[in-house]
Order: sequence, then C-alpha cells, then structure tokens
Amino acid sequence: MAEANVENNTNAEVKAVPNLLLFGKYDMTQVNIKDPSIKRYINLKPIVVPHTGGKSAARQFNKAEIPIVERLINKMMRNEINTGEKMKCYNIVRDAFEIIAARTKQNPVQILVDAIENAGPREETVRLKYGGINVPKSVDTAPMRRVDQALMFICAGAEKASFKSKKTIEQALADELMAAAKGDLKSYSVGKKDEKERVAKAAR
Repeated sequence: MAEANVENNTNAEVKAVPNLLLFGKYDMTQVNIKDPSIKRYINLKPIVVPHTGGKSAARQFNKAEIPIVERLINKMMRNEINTGEKMKCYNIVRDAFEIIAARTKQNPVQILVDAIENAGPREETVRLKYGGINVPKSVDTAPMRRVDQALMFICAGAEKASFKSKKTIEQALADELMAAAKGDLKSYSVGKKDEKERVAKAAR
C-alpha cells in the first residue's frame, strides 16, 4: 500500500513539471528527424537554455549528447568576429529563430533539423597515395561528420551573406536555414554539399 502511494506521488510530480520550451517558446519534443542515419547524432532533449558548457563532450563522439541548438551557437563562434562571444551568438540564434517562426509559422527547430538533413554531404573524397602519386578516392561521409559539415556550411553561408551587406547576421542566418530546409540550390550550404558530392562522384 505504501509503495502504491509513493508511486502515485511520483507520477503526480512528473505531471506537475511544466514542458521545457527552448527560449521559453519552442517545443523540441514535436520535432521530427526524417533521416534515420543522423537521428542518433541530433540531440533534441527538451531544454530551456542551450548552454551545457560541453560537459557531455569529454569523450570521443559524446558531442552528439550536446543539444543541436547549442552546437549551432558554438559553430557561430568559429570566426574571428564572434570568437568566445557565446552570449552574442546565443542572441543571434534566438533572434534568427524568431524571424523563422514569424515567416514560416513553423517550429524553427524543425527548420534547423531539415536544413541539416539537406546540407550534410553524404559522400566526399580522400587522397590516397599510389607509387608517390596522390589519387582522389570517393568515400561515404560518417553521420557525425555530416551533421558537423552541415552546421559549418550553414554558419559560413550566414556570415558570408551578412558581410559588407545591409542584411544583419540574424536575417542572414534565418534566410540560410529556411533555404537549406527547402533544399534550395541557391543556398550556400546546399551548394557546398552538392559541390562535395559532385567531386566525390567523379572520383568513384
């Protein structure tokens, strides 16, 4: 009887916990990952503030445990302008998500996941040496690297679009994510993906 009461109290406490919404607005539990190959490497665990300090990345491949939105924020710090400016990049991503939500009326985290699926190259080349001659060889891209490359291309495209332009970095990031989510070839990230796959196809 006592065990039943404890179990009922525990269930009541779980139900009493409110849903964790990213930035207090977006529900990450409703996001769907269509590509099964990268599902394991995109962490959509509900979180309010995407800042874990990289605690999960102490061991190899454990960066997959870092929330995907935080990984996007970290990638935005990969240039000399935003280096070490975590709060600045946090605000950039948050404002870009607000622009996406206003324009598309969709969950911006879903747009991010769709963009990663479309911007991650499935095939690339490595250089093998045969008798002192470098020969390009096509290889399949690992799922973890696909996610990393997609995030890097998305952030690079946003930075390129906003450099010496009237367009702000927030608007550029929102435009890049929306274009990549649609698979638009005019998108910088999708264009880079197609370029890598085209070179790899020629090296088969």
